[in-house]
Amino acid sequence: MNILIAIIACEIGFWVLLVAGLGARYLLRLRGLSTVLLLCVPLLDVILLSLISWDLVANGTTADFTHGLGAVYLGFTVAFGHPIIHRVDRWFAHRFAGAPEPPKVPKHGPQRVAHEWKEWGRMVVCAVLSTAVLGGIVWIVGDPVRTAELIGWIARVWLVAGIWFIGWPVWVTIANMGQVAKRG
Repeated sequence: MNILIAIIACEIGFWVLLVAGLGARYLLRLRGLSTVLLLCVPLLDVILLSLISWDLVANGTTADFTHGLGAVYLGFTVAFGHPIIHRVDRWFAHRFAGAPEPPKVPKHGPQRVAHEWKEWGRMVVCAVLSTAVLGGIVWIVGDPVRTAELIGWIARVWLVAGIWFIGWPVWVTIANMGQVAKRG
């Protein structure tokens, strides 16, 4: 089974369900249909997790890059999916229902600092969930040789979280402190 195709299909499915759900809400004024379509989005994660597990457990496949990527994709969609849906929903409401323009990400100041810490918090949630999924799959498969690639993904996701921590919330916080000191 090609897990990469499953990941791509789930990503396409995410956007199709999101646009269809919001289109039903704002263009067709079918709130019930919109709710059903948007509630189907998490089913894609369940499908992907099932396919990864099936491939490794039932087919006896040795985990490769795509199995790890799929598990991290699951962590990402859980951690960042709702904010993405919310942002697109606000844009749709503005564009098609006369709602006010969605606020932009602040460029400077304490609001920017708060934004970066919040986004990094989501990355930590992504890393924790990805680690749990990867560890769970390793445990279920029960063969460290076949799942060695998944252990490598745990290190990768935490490396990304560490780089994100230094490159954004810490960096923006220090830069903001410098701007405050210059004004003070």
